[in-house]
Amino acid sequence: MRIGLVLAACFVLGGCASVTRGWSEDISLASTPEGAVATVSGNESHTCTTPCVVQVKRSSELQVSFEKPGYQREVVVLTREVAPEGVAGFAGNVLIGGLIGMGVDAASGATMDHKPNPVIVTLRPSGKSLAPSGKSRPKRGSPTS
Repeated sequence: MRIGLVLAACFVLGGCASVTRGWSEDISLASTPEGAVATVSGNESHTCTTPCVVQVKRSSELQVSFEKPGYQREVVVLTREVAPEGVAGFAGNVLIGGLIGMGVDAASGATMDHKPNPVIVTLRPSGKSLAPSGKSRPKRGSPTS
């Protein structure tokens, strides 16, 4: 009876890392100065104004671009790495989830985390001036002192 319940739970719950960590994670995005438009692209797409947080699938390959008028565009490519917590959840499949749980965890990316997280950039001013310099040239034909 107990074995039947454990097997049923494995099929219902899927992989252990999927259960303990979920298939998605929050990515924090920040820039200096604040107020840049951050666009997450790759397997999915999100847009927000920094500072902000987006929820993404752990299995997604992603990059984030930051844009703000008067500043150069910055792009950060996120990598996916196996998280220590993900390894522990995946290893739990040996006891409970078996091959089905391992397959679910691998397909969902539940063992992975995106790096860096948080994503923090310092925007560099573009070569274009944001405001007049304050110096004016005299008009042609006007007397100068």
